Amino acid sequence: MTTTIDGPAPDVDTGAFAARANPVAKLAVGLVVAVALILSLDVVTAGTALVLELLALPWCGVGPRALWRRGRLLLLTAAAAGLGTALFGVSGAVAGAAVALRILAVAVPGVVLVATTDATDLADALAQVARLPHRFVLAALAATRLLGVLADEWAVLGLARRARGLGDGAPVGRLRDHLGRLLALLVLAVRRATTTATAMEARGFGAGTRRTWARPSRLHGRDAVVVGYGLLVAAAATAAGVAAGTWQLVLT
Repeated sequence: MTTTIDGPAPDVDTGAFAARANPVAKLAVGLVVAVALILSLDVVTAGTALVLELLALPWCGVGPRALWRRGRLLLLTAAAAGLGTALFGVSGAVAGAAVALRILAVAVPGVVLVATTDATDLADALAQVARLPHRFVLAALAATRLLGVLADEWAVLGLARRARGLGDGAPVGRLRDHLGRLLALLVLAVRRATTTATAMEARGFGAGTRRTWARPSRLHGRDAVVVGYGLLVAAAATAAGVAAGTWQLVLT
């Protein structure tokens, strides 16, 4: 089971404290932590941030099983990056561990955001709270809604090609089959995008005047607490790195 882009999955507690926060507040937490971890590449800073994030997961509505389902690819990516840095980097294993921990610490807030946020709620928050241009936000929302449709069309194309006897079990045959499906999917995506753009323009989504929103998005006290914890994670991780003597500005 994977995370859907249409909304939180059943294995996520959407009633948790942080899960009910405004999507912009969740996004702000990820940005604050990312900035703090980009400034220094060391094990203590990244490890402290990751531990504090994992401790907050029960209040985010994302349990260990849900986190594993959504983050296992990120875990493999972090492990591969850390191993590569350890083997070919100057500092060896220490630098490799720092890279792996930093990737995971930056990724966890993003996993929580995707797992606990509906795509429409995120678009409403970005347009109303973050004040991003509504044309950009609505276009991005329409694109995310179509991703699920394209995934279904990819499966249908595979079944259709197999019914016609295309794509055998050999590696070359599978490669040829995937290239054919990819070309067909690209054509379908362009056609669907053109139709969607025309329909949205006909409904006034491209108007330059100030628009109204069916679902208001506002900030509340809960959002201040969530952002405050993100600031705390960033400050505590940086302080731990400085105290341990491992923190060093990467720009110097």
